[in-house]
This record gives sequence, C-alpha cells and structure tokens, in this order.
Amino acid sequence: MELLGREGARAVTHRAVDAEARVPAGTCANYFRSRSDLLAGMAQRIFALLAPDPARLDELSRLPTDDAGPAYAGYVVERLLARPNLARALVELRLEATRSPDVAHPLTELLRAGFDADVDFHTTRGLPGGREHVLRLHHLVDGIVLDALTIPLAPDIDPVTQARNATRTLDR
Repeated sequence: MELLGREGARAVTHRAVDAEARVPAGTCANYFRSRSDLLAGMAQRIFALLAPDPARLDELSRLPTDDAGPAYAGYVVERLLARPNLARALVELRLEATRSPDVAHPLTELLRAGFDADVDFHTTRGLPGGREHVLRLHHLVDGIVLDALTIPLAPDIDPVTQARNATRTLDR
C-alpha cells in the first residue's frame, strides 16, 4: 500500500509488492491471482487501516451538535493526512478505477458502503442535513486532502482547521 501511495498504481505489480514486502518472489501471486485482485485487496486493507479510533469517536460524540460536524470533518482530514501514502494510495486507486473495470467494481462497492455508513452515522448522531449534505462534506474533505497531499494552494493554512471552518460554514 505504501508502494501504491509512493509510486502510483502503475508501479504495483506482483514482483514489486514481493520486493517491497521483502518476501520470496511469487508470494504475492499466491494470494492475489491478478493485479486487479491485488489492488482490490489493497483497497480493503487501506480502508481498515484508516478506520476511526473508537476512543476518539467516543470523545467526539460528547460534543454539542453545533461543534460535532466540524470536529468530525477535521478528524477525517487528520486521519488521512497522518498516513499520507495511504491517502495517496486511495487517490491512485480511484484514478486506476477509471481505467480498469476490474478495479472499479470492488472500489465502487467499498466507497459507496463507506458513504452509506457515513450517512447513517451522520443521521444517527443528529447532525444537520441528510444524504446530500454528507455528499458535500465528502467532496469538501476530498478536496482539502487532495490539496494538502499535492500542491497546496495555501500552504500556510492547516488542512484540519480548514476542514473544520469550511464544515461550520456548510452546516449553517
């Protein structure tokens, strides 16, 4: 996954993964029959590694509703930027999915299931707005993270603070 985030989807081959993991040649192919299967497996693992910390979610759940939305959005940005190669790997997977239907299908399922879970969480928590609002929050966070991972337009502005402030504005 680090390889994917560091060098891009085209660098991901069974041999390259074996070399990165320092395992005997052919090991990766024993677990993933095709490159598409390998990328799909990477996507599942990335989502697991980037999952929120239950203790942090518990802490955030105690915030007043007006502060909770911005805090949750800030936490998502914080989590993604704490593991920049994993965040880049997600971007790479999304780009690869536009070129490969074999990658698009499992990645689409993962992304949409995650989105549906976010909508359920948002609604259950009693945060303002519904499904469309959560979609806008996803777009907001995706843009802030992409900007921070690539060429920041305003490098002097903290992305986590930016996510909180933008979400507060969006929640009005």
